This record gives sequence, C-alpha cells and structure tokens, in this order.
Amino acid sequence: MPPARFKSFSNTEEMMHLAVEASPNGVVMTNCDGKIVMVNSATEKLFGYSRRELIGQSLEMLIPERFRSHHPEYRQAYISESKSRPMGHGRDLYGLHKSGKEFPVEVGLNPVETEHDGVFVLAAIVDITDRKHAEEMIHLAVEASPNGMVMANHEGKIMMVNTMTEVLFGYRREELLGQSIEILIPESHRTHHPALRSNYLKQPSTPAMGHGRDLYGLHNTGKEFPVEVGLNPIRTPRGVMVLASVIDITERKHQEEQLKAALKEKDLLLAEIHHRVKNNLQIIDSLLGMQSDMVENSTALSVLKESQNRVKSMALIHQILYQSLDFSRVDFASFIQSLVDNLTVSYALNTSKIALNIDTDEVLLPIDISIPLGLILNELCTNAMKYAFTEGRAGKIDISLKYQSPGQLLVCISDDGIGIPDDFDIENAPSLGLQLVQLLSEQISAKLTIRRKNPTSFSLVVPL
Repeated sequence: MPPARFKSFSNTEEMMHLAVEASPNGVVMTNCDGKIVMVNSATEKLFGYSRRELIGQSLEMLIPERFRSHHPEYRQAYISESKSRPMGHGRDLYGLHKSGKEFPVEVGLNPVETEHDGVFVLAAIVDITDRKHAEEMIHLAVEASPNGMVMANHEGKIMMVNTMTEVLFGYRREELLGQSIEILIPESHRTHHPALRSNYLKQPSTPAMGHGRDLYGLHNTGKEFPVEVGLNPIRTPRGVMVLASVIDITERKHQEEQLKAALKEKDLLLAEIHHRVKNNLQIIDSLLGMQSDMVENSTALSVLKESQNRVKSMALIHQILYQSLDFSRVDFASFIQSLVDNLTVSYALNTSKIALNIDTDEVLLPIDISIPLGLILNELCTNAMKYAFTEGRAGKIDISLKYQSPGQLLVCISDDGIGIPDDFDIENAPSLGLQLVQLLSEQISAKLTIRRKNPTSFSLVVPL
C-alpha cells in the first residue's frame, strides 16, 4: 500500500480519514441501531465484503449466527455504558467471513458522541487466527508433556494443570483449579512453603527446586511420593506466574537404592577379598621368616629373605588398597615410602652413610599395574641396597616417580655406587631379580632403559 499523503495538515477531516484507512486493523463504525456507517480497507479484507455491501447493513452480518440473538442487547448495554473497553470480557469472539468461514477476533470498542446524530460505536477488529493457533500449539504441548505441569499465581493459587498432573496427584482438573498449591505438598513441608514461594518470586530464576533436598508430592489418597520439580517464571498481564514441571521419581529412587545396595555389597566383598589376600600374604611372609631362622646356609638365607621381601611388597599394596577404601586405585607414592622403609630395616641399611631420596608425584594406579610395578621397585631397590655400596662405601639412592605426560609415568631408581661391571650380561643375568624386572616390565608394556654407572640407573616409561 503506498504511503498516505495529506493535502494539508490543517485539514483535520482528511487526516482522520487517511488514518482510519491506513490502520492495519479493521475499523467499523455503527450507529445506535447497529447499522454500519463506515468501514476501512482492512475491514473489506478481513470479512471479504466490499464497502458498498457493508454500508447500511446490520453489524450482525459480521457475527456468526450462534451469537446473533444476544448481540443486540449487548450492543444496547454498551451504548448505555458508553466507555472504551475491549469487547467480550474474556469470552472467545469470532467474525464471520463472506464465505461463511468463522475466524477468531479481538475487538476494542470506543463510543463516539456527536451533537446531532447521537452516539456511534467505533470498533477496532484484529484477526487473531495466528495467535490462537500458537496458543493451541502451546496448549497441546503442555497437555502432551510426560511431566506434570502446574501453573500458580503470586498467591500460590493453581491457575492451570495438565492431564499428567491429574494422573500424578489423583485429582480431577476442576478439583485443583483455584486451590492453593500447598494441596499437593505433604503437611510436613507446608509450613515453610509460602515463605519459599515468596522468596522465589522476589528473585525468579529457572533452577531445579529443592537445591539437593529430597522433595515429595502428596497424592489425593494421602500417599507421599518423591518428585523432582523444575521452576520457570512466566510474566503475564496478571503478574508473574510460576510454571512447575513435576516428575515422579519413585522408580528412579528405587533404582538408586538398589544400586547403592549393590555397590555396598560389592565394596564389602572386595574389602573381604583384599583382607583375606593381605592376611594370606602375611602368613606366607611369616612362614618364610620362620624358615629363614632354621637355615644356616647364607645363599639359601639370602634367597628366602628376597622371597620374603617380594611377598611383603605385594602385601603392602593390598594393605594400602584396603586402607584407602578405593579398590580401583592404589596410592603408589605411599607404597614406595612403605616399601623403602621395609627394605631399609630388612637389609639393615646404614642410613648415616647411604642417603635415600624419594621424589614422587601424587600417583594413583590400578592394581593390575601396581603389583608388577611394586615388585619391580622391590627388586631394583634391593639390588641397590645390597650391591651398590660394598666395603663400607657412602652414597645415595634416588627413587623418582613422575608423570612424563598425562598418559605416561616415568619411574627411575638410581645410585652413585660401584655400578654394574661391563662384562656382566644383564639380558641373560642368572639372578631371579633381574629376570623378574625384565619380565614384569614386558607385562605392563613399560620401556626399560639401563645405565651401568655414573650413576647406575634403571628407568621405566609406563603407559597408563
């Protein structure tokens, strides 16, 4: 539509006419008898009639037949009242197209008083088909929701519920509308609920209700059931409403209880297994100790003591695992300290001449890596303590456990002792200890690097 042009700003009648014609809403003026005296272009488009077909006709021709019988009395009552207001007072209003098709409308009424011709009524008409369609979609979505949907006003009065709310709480819709929201809350929680509701309305947001507390709904039968509630503030012409989404979590709670019971049972079982393994290893350790007391041959005694230390190494891992109550991870830094303390006592290490330096990150390892790596450390620390500082030599032993990258652990045992002789074949060593180191390194896919002297070091890169 081309822009309206005024011939003269002083011509009030022309300005009014062009303003009415340019209105995007239908504009209809009737006299006190309900006869149409004026319409604009938008009215012609809305109802499908030409201006000539409408002028002089009764306004009721634009109203569906089912509403026509009462319309004249509504019209007369409005003329007597004679003030601006929306038409219908909350009722659904419809217009009737020339084709016979009805469409939803919103109507605003204004009385126009004249000096000689009496009171006229000016009606502004808006086609709200799209708005009604959107409202219907929202209504259908709310009704189809698998969750209970409850809308309450600022006073806590229930303004809307959906079908699932009826199912959850056992009330019919008409029994809930207009009631206090507290009807759906157990009595033990009702006292504090108005204050909580008031505080929420002061600072409305969209959190899950309860903030970690257990929430319960109250069924019509008096039975309580656990619920999860999400809140959403909605601003309306009648003030802020609160839309609550209610989910019955009875089944979820039951599953959680079953899972907790199963986990508790599993923890108790694992604790019992590790306790028994630790005790059995300690029994083997004691048997080896008793056997050592009965052996006089130094070679046999050395073999028994080394076997005893290997058993103690495994027992230490199970003890740390049992004490931590986390059966998936071993605090390996704590294990190293306990292992070194045990070996120091076992081999009567002179700590005044030989310094032990332990430098570890906080490392938690699964038990399938912890036991092989623990045995490797046992062998390497034992070798350093037994063979590196002969003839009263002084020196130091360094033990390092560091993350080389998020997926790799670097373990290093080094000493500044006499070193490994050049003619000693490490790959085909006759000693069980070095054979174990190489076999266990392969078991955990660790890369072993050996330096013979200055300092002597065994480094392992362990993939995690």
